[in-house]
Amino acid sequence: MNWKSFILGAAVGIIGGYAAHEVITQKIKVSPEKVLEQVKKQFKQNGPISGSWIHMEAEPYEKYQIHYKVYKGGISKNNNGSNEQYEFIADAQTGTLIDICRLSNEIVS
Repeated sequence: MNWKSFILGAAVGIIGGYAAHEVITQKIKVSPEKVLEQVKKQFKQNGPISGSWIHMEAEPYEKYQIHYKVYKGGISKNNNGSNEQYEFIADAQTGTLIDICRLSNEIVS
């Protein structure tokens, strides 16, 4: 057996495995449940949450000419007797919050 061939084959295998690992991990999305859990954890720092939801499918989103795949969801909390509702947008690949918007409680007649 030629040692040079063995070492060359092992090196190619290691490099190929590493490259495949990098490609696969870049394509994997964070689960919507995990994203919602992270958002709820952030909101709970300022008081209890009364409800939450998340859309289970990632969808395209653009902000400042940057394109993302995102999950959209919402959080409800009770603050001093009034119900506050927020919508959020989170990156589907990393789970990072991209945007949060407080919804108005005004009723138009």
